[in-house]
Amino acid sequence: MAFENPSRDEIKAILEKAGNIAVVGLSDKPDRTSHMVAAAMQDRGYRIIPVNPTGADTILGEKRCNSLAEVPESIDIVNVFRRSEFCAEVAEEAVKAGAKVLWLQQGIISEEAAEIAGKAGLQVIMDRCIKVEDAITRPAR
Repeated sequence: MAFENPSRDEIKAILEKAGNIAVVGLSDKPDRTSHMVAAAMQDRGYRIIPVNPTGADTILGEKRCNSLAEVPESIDIVNVFRRSEFCAEVAEEAVKAGAKVLWLQQGIISEEAAEIAGKAGLQVIMDRCIKVEDAITRPAR
């Protein structure tokens, strides 16, 4: 059976429940898409947790973690800005970290990651921009 993203209503519910978003691949460079998207989500009230083994000690005012295993609090959404070939490993880390949702950004598709996360009970979204979906499903926040 082919993968299908949740409906817009389901995505809205996911975003309404979310507080902590761990952003894997979040860059400390303001001109990078990951930084711009995470900053926009932070401005909309989400707690952004930077996950990247390199870069500044803090990104968007939050302490950077080297991996999902280092995140000290619960994770609602793991938002991934990594190439598809790295997503299965991220999915395994998300499962171990107890995340609720694995969200692969626009242009990122990994059936393997979706299978790993889905089998563990995580909701999976692929090839969608979290910032765009938040703006569409929750326009006035």
